[in-house]
Amino acid sequence: MAVYTHVDPDDLATLVSRYDIGTVRSCKGIAEGVENSNYLLETSGGRFILTLYEKRVQVGDLPFFVDLLDHLAGRDCPVPAMIHDREGIAIQQIAGRAACIIQFLSGISPSHPTAGQCEAVGAALGAMHRAAADFPGGRENSMGHRHWRAIADATGDLDAVISGLQDIVEAELAFLDANWPAELPAHVIHADLFPDNVLMLGETVTGLIDFYFAASDFRAYDLAVTHASWTFSDDGSHCDPARAQALMRGYAREIALSEAEIAALPLLARGAALRFLLTRAHDWVHTPADALVMRKDPAPFLARLRRYRADDAASLFAAA
Repeated sequence: MAVYTHVDPDDLATLVSRYDIGTVRSCKGIAEGVENSNYLLETSGGRFILTLYEKRVQVGDLPFFVDLLDHLAGRDCPVPAMIHDREGIAIQQIAGRAACIIQFLSGISPSHPTAGQCEAVGAALGAMHRAAADFPGGRENSMGHRHWRAIADATGDLDAVISGLQDIVEAELAFLDANWPAELPAHVIHADLFPDNVLMLGETVTGLIDFYFAASDFRAYDLAVTHASWTFSDDGSHCDPARAQALMRGYAREIALSEAEIAALPLLARGAALRFLLTRAHDWVHTPADALVMRKDPAPFLARLRRYRADDAASLFAAA
């Protein structure tokens, strides 16, 4: 469920008047995103997304996101460019919130990706990584490896979420702390490229969206996150070989991973599965019953973690 902050029509008209995008025709709340207030803004100049930033996004990070999207859009990546007003300003204020007007992109998010869609998103991710490699900005990955233990501690009793989860997490944290790579190719990554953050028309990627977890980290870790979110059954019990191979094949068209990256993929995927297991468990415990945000079941990522821990996990990342 989306978060909505009320926008006064007069204030909205004043905001839009700063841009060369026409005059307001309508502004309707949409369900894209769960932490920010998002509206489909229609003007005499076209369609846009108006986003009011709520609690998840730190206002101090917004210039980083604006610069990143401007950089990627300038390299022809299918990302929603931030619209700048006549004075070149992208970050505004309305209804007591920081806000941006963002390019509207056509397409829908696939609920059950096909192999062809996985290949397309793999290629789009690789192209985005090539474009991001020389982006001069950077941001600490607040959901990265160095923070997982703190998220586990902040969750509290993990066994109250899933029986036996406390011991599983403790063992996995110890393993990852001892084996996490120190030197792999790194730059700014998306870090959250789930199917609901990709827009598609058929097997064509029309939009990579929701960059609000973007941060500096290993590019192969970003691929592992995408593998975990695109190639498994909904319950996490089965990795579809056709989808997995297609994803890797698409990525390989754009970027040839190093031998060290290929060898690290099963480990990085364990980390990706643990990251989403922990954040979902944390939200499961700490999200109030009357919150607008819908809690997500952490169990499917425990299932993924178990699959990535198997002896044959490396086979899941074959491109052939």
